[in-house]
Amino acid sequence: LFLPKKGEQEEQENPLRHADNRLPHSFYKLLVNQKVAYMFTTPPTFDVKNDEQNAMIVRDLGDYYGKRCKDLAVNASNAGIAWVHYWLDSENNFAWGVVPSGEVIPVWSPKLDHKLLAVLRVYRDFDDNGDVYDVYEYWNDTECQAFRKRASDDIATGLMPWPCFTEFYDAGISDAANTYLHHLGDVPFIPFCNNNLNSDDLDDVKPLIDAYDKTYSGFMNDLEDVQEVIFVLTNYGGEDLAPFLKNLKYYKAINVENNGNGDASGVSTLTIEIPVEARDKMLELTRKSIFDMGQGIDPQQQGLDKTSGEAMKFLYALLELKAGMMETEFRLGFSKLVRAILRVHGQQCQNIIQTWTRTSIRNDAELVDMCSKSNGIISRKTILKNHPFVENVDDEEHELDEEVIRVYKWLKQYAEQFGEDFPFFSVRDKSEYEVCRIIQECCERNTKYTVASDVHSVTGA
Repeated sequence: LFLPKKGEQEEQENPLRHADNRLPHSFYKLLVNQKVAYMFTTPPTFDVKNDEQNAMIVRDLGDYYGKRCKDLAVNASNAGIAWVHYWLDSENNFAWGVVPSGEVIPVWSPKLDHKLLAVLRVYRDFDDNGDVYDVYEYWNDTECQAFRKRASDDIATGLMPWPCFTEFYDAGISDAANTYLHHLGDVPFIPFCNNNLNSDDLDDVKPLIDAYDKTYSGFMNDLEDVQEVIFVLTNYGGEDLAPFLKNLKYYKAINVENNGNGDASGVSTLTIEIPVEARDKMLELTRKSIFDMGQGIDPQQQGLDKTSGEAMKFLYALLELKAGMMETEFRLGFSKLVRAILRVHGQQCQNIIQTWTRTSIRNDAELVDMCSKSNGIISRKTILKNHPFVENVDDEEHELDEEVIRVYKWLKQYAEQFGEDFPFFSVRDKSEYEVCRIIQECCERNTKYTVASDVHSVTGA
């Protein structure tokens, strides 16, 4: 990022330049946080068209699902690819976690399907005595083999099989204590790529951020170096500078020797000229390029005070392009994770509907109006998924059904009180569920109900 620190020799060669600031700016962190928050503040939801399986998926994803989604996005942005590892815990339940990208060495198929054939995971661990070891785990679709060596040993001579699966060996599950038959049906590692090239987000903006930091730091160095005025004394009549400073402070005058006409004796000042306008323009253009190349949103962007919420969506154009590239790759990873959960429970599914929600500036009133106008055109579940006030679709459907049942019971109470059935349909040939659905449709059409006591019946007004 910067040149080496100034040494004593360099300071002696240029005594006017003492400041050596190194001021970094966290543009890259801001760009990554923007993308992660934009995509995963509300993590994606899954629907396999089976309520029992949906509940199973939510349960196995666990309470840390949202946080792990953000961890995956950060790892993928920094390393180009993130990894999920899943296994069966001590109680034979499905468990999963995010593995640091630097620990995973994948083995891909050379065929066009680019299938994951195996994974070598390398990480550092320590035993009960505090000795540090490098652990090597080789996973394929049937088993895991474990090896380790002391951190200080050479891999060629120190790597040995690690019998960490003794409990499985005693149970007769495997033939070797360092081999574990996992029976998960596939390599229990799932890749989550940042984009189709598996490239990180830093390469595109690092040169620009470095240029911005150098320009800004140089500006600060100049400001510090010109804080003190340098006096140039010509033919000063004294050897000690203390009287000079004292006379200048108290008498506003100094003594100099003059040898006659043409003598340049006197006092002058030396300052450093700072090209402020050029540096301001340089910083402005570099900052704009950082957010353009990084496909982010500059929080200092001006001229948006009176912009409508709909027009401000154009601010997210570049960020949406970058998020879309990640979403395409992450959809594949989440589909594999959901199928792995069902496979552990001995089940499978055909289609997985993923619902992704972006967190950005939006016009909630417009979304509510669109949902209202979509009634009768698309399903109620689709409307609820896109409604800005609904956080959990299943819970909201349950609440709506409870409201319908309460309306049904209220109407039935009045109908039985006056000895009449509902005038708009007969309940004798319909189940209670069908009655609820009919009332719901009437409610969604904003039909209001009143009790007309003169005819002793419940009528629609």
